[in-house]
Amino acid sequence: MMRGFKQAAIGLALVLAVPAHAAAAPDYQAASATLAQYKQAIESRDLAGVEALFAPDAQIFESGGVEGNFVHYRDHHLAPELKAFKSFAFQNYKLSVRGEGDVAIATETYSYTIVLLNGEMVKRDGVATSVLKWTDGKWRILSLHSSSRKPKA
Repeated sequence: MMRGFKQAAIGLALVLAVPAHAAAAPDYQAASATLAQYKQAIESRDLAGVEALFAPDAQIFESGGVEGNFVHYRDHHLAPELKAFKSFAFQNYKLSVRGEGDVAIATETYSYTIVLLNGEMVKRDGVATSVLKWTDGKWRILSLHSSSRKPKA
């Protein structure tokens, strides 16, 4: 009788210690898919639906400026810029992602070439740091900080 009681107590303790709905740790490398979708949208110059990649209260910082949330950045900065481009292409793109709990931190390095509507070509080297949060089963960008400069000769 005592042995059965001990087994039942141990079983109950195990059930209470591990909740049935315990979520698996997020896949930090999957955060790269969110960033890849954003990169693809910029290269295609089509921002339709891109706001879904960002948290509503995300903050965007670019080359020393505070751009506000993504919707503000899209409407007042990014979309007008992309309309002035004939093409936008990334080269030498590298991505590093690491995680802490439900947060992923990503660093991207790249070069890019922009061809303006008048045919002028602009080349830059860039870097971006993003903080993404695992929310409702997907990665959303909370903070994006990017900067660029002319390539060294």
